Amino acid sequence: MKILALEPYYGGSHRAFLDGWMSQSRHEWSIHGLPDYKWKWRMRHAAITFSEAVNRRFDQGQDWDAVFCSDMLNLAEFRGLVRPEIARLPTVIYFHENQLTYPVRDEHERDTHFAFTNLVSALAADRVWFNSSFHRDSFHKAMRDFLRRMPDYAPTGSLDSIEAKSVVQHPGVASISRRDERKPGPLRILWAARWEHDKNPETFFSAMELLKSSRVDFRISVIGEQFRDSPPVFSKMREALSERIDRWGFQETRDDYLVALREADVFVSTAIHEFFGIAAVEAISAGAYPLLPERLAYPEILDLRHNPQFREAFYYDGTVTMLAKRLEQLSTQEITSHLLSEKLAGCLEVVQRFRWPARAAEMDDVIASLVAHTCNTNHNDLRPKM
Repeated sequence: MKILALEPYYGGSHRAFLDGWMSQSRHEWSIHGLPDYKWKWRMRHAAITFSEAVNRRFDQGQDWDAVFCSDMLNLAEFRGLVRPEIARLPTVIYFHENQLTYPVRDEHERDTHFAFTNLVSALAADRVWFNSSFHRDSFHKAMRDFLRRMPDYAPTGSLDSIEAKSVVQHPGVASISRRDERKPGPLRILWAARWEHDKNPETFFSAMELLKSSRVDFRISVIGEQFRDSPPVFSKMREALSERIDRWGFQETRDDYLVALREADVFVSTAIHEFFGIAAVEAISAGAYPLLPERLAYPEILDLRHNPQFREAFYYDGTVTMLAKRLEQLSTQEITSHLLSEKLAGCLEVVQRFRWPARAAEMDDVIASLVAHTCNTNHNDLRPKM
């Protein structure tokens, strides 16, 4: 089966998702991707840019069985601009994020035109995939609340059709080897996230200050993508914790990033917004002990509903004091010499379901089923009516 993939923001997690799936897929892929630059402009022009390119390729004799795109594409515009033969193909849109619940520092800054583009694209798609149940459910709720505020003709009924065709397809992660043995030393704590307010670095650093005042011996690595207007707490705490820092800032290569994961004893998240949590899954896969707030998509990652024993081991209530307390407890336990404890072994087993061979096989099957269903439906529509 031949799949046409359209990615207006072909970089970061969007690129990792497509590249990871294609590397394990049994299908044949053609990608149209644009650099991950100026996301608002990408959402505005990508439908025109892609339709022109796809029409040219179709006129040259290329064809496809399905279209797959991300939430950065205005799919309705694209389907209206391409040749009818392309517009009739079954389409899947994948929501890595959405522009209605994506965090902004000030809600007045949100451009709801892009949120409406997400709505129209979901309506135009045959299937709508979300990267987590948390993302799917929060999107549906927020969209209903958003439409209720419209002055008239709010298409609230259309949300029923979107919900009916929405499913969760978790992203995959590459296989990550764990370290053979731990180097001696104090507890090594890793915080790995975008350096933005929605990742709540203030809570993390406040907990580090509590540990320091309690005379707990520890080391930290604070890594992730940095921005021009990153929260000032980073520069402040780099100086305050300078003697305890192993790694700081963006890791230039994938290998550097993986080394940082393998060095860590504990992976900490303080996020107040997370659609899935790739870094957490990768850190666990590398053998780090997770401490996650019991919110967002994190209970889903470790399937907490079916593993309630994980609550006490791997989750905290999101507060500074509880995070510091849990880390202090871990600093005195056997974690520093026996990382692959029975609890962590169970955690590792749960996240195996996110490895790319399994995820790619499932998504291959689902998209093939959609194509088969569409072909059968179209064939029946062409049969003479009696």
